[in-house]
Amino acid sequence: MSSRIAESELIINDRGAVYHLNCRPEEIATTIITVGDPGRVKEVSKYFDTIEFKNEHREFITHTGYIGKKRLSCISTGIGSGNIDIVLNELDALANIDFETRLLKEKLTVLNIIRVGTSGSLQKEIPVDSFVASTHGLGLDNLMNFYRVENNEEEKQLIQSFNNQTQLSNGNIAPYIHMASVYLLKHFTKNYYQGITVTCPGFYGPQGRVLRLGLAYPLLIDNLTSFNFGNHHITNFEMETSAIYGLSKLLGHHCLSLNAIVANRVNKEFSKDGGKVVENLIKHSLSIIETEID
Repeated sequence: MSSRIAESELIINDRGAVYHLNCRPEEIATTIITVGDPGRVKEVSKYFDTIEFKNEHREFITHTGYIGKKRLSCISTGIGSGNIDIVLNELDALANIDFETRLLKEKLTVLNIIRVGTSGSLQKEIPVDSFVASTHGLGLDNLMNFYRVENNEEEKQLIQSFNNQTQLSNGNIAPYIHMASVYLLKHFTKNYYQGITVTCPGFYGPQGRVLRLGLAYPLLIDNLTSFNFGNHHITNFEMETSAIYGLSKLLGHHCLSLNAIVANRVNKEFSKDGGKVVENLIKHSLSIIETEID
């Protein structure tokens, strides 16, 4: 039998909602779209036929409703893997912890969690305004190193090869990797490039940008772009995917990261209308989620 979860470990507010998301269990669907930008939630939910709940606390905005008979939630996470740690753990708590008894439920619910976000391409042939579905999330952010993780054989070989080729693990970085949900990924093949997405712990130095500060890893972009292992290569990087993949795997949920490419770091290009490519990704992905995801 599971132990009771203390008030200090799972914070529930006065209205019976989990602390950061400010959502009660009945206010969350089992298929969830995450977006970084709080303003992007309404850009997703405007396609809902009906909206049941609108919740807000800090940068976490949640809309839950229906497209046809498909119940969906859209949640803003804010930026970075630290926020993903909050969102994924609280979503799982909403689905799988009894808030009255503070015990794990006997029957656990599996969530479908799909990130819809922006990203930078690391390959010449993946242009701005295109889409990437991430086969793996490779983390340079360190989050999953705080959890007990068991990688499968392919993941072990990939991260060993990455460390050997890039030598990043010889410094202060401890890379890790996790796969996407095959169940979700198989639906996102047409019109989506596929490959490894690298998650960085920041936007400037951690992604090789130079303003006033020098870089500890000046060859980062080149190392990421040139990495290959069998048929695997790195397509893009951003700031959340590896955390979503790692936590979802440990918690037993299906996860997928869908990326609107707004920059190409190899060609030094930026989209002329990033909002439009995000809008196109939202519409295209929602049509698949509505019709193909159970």
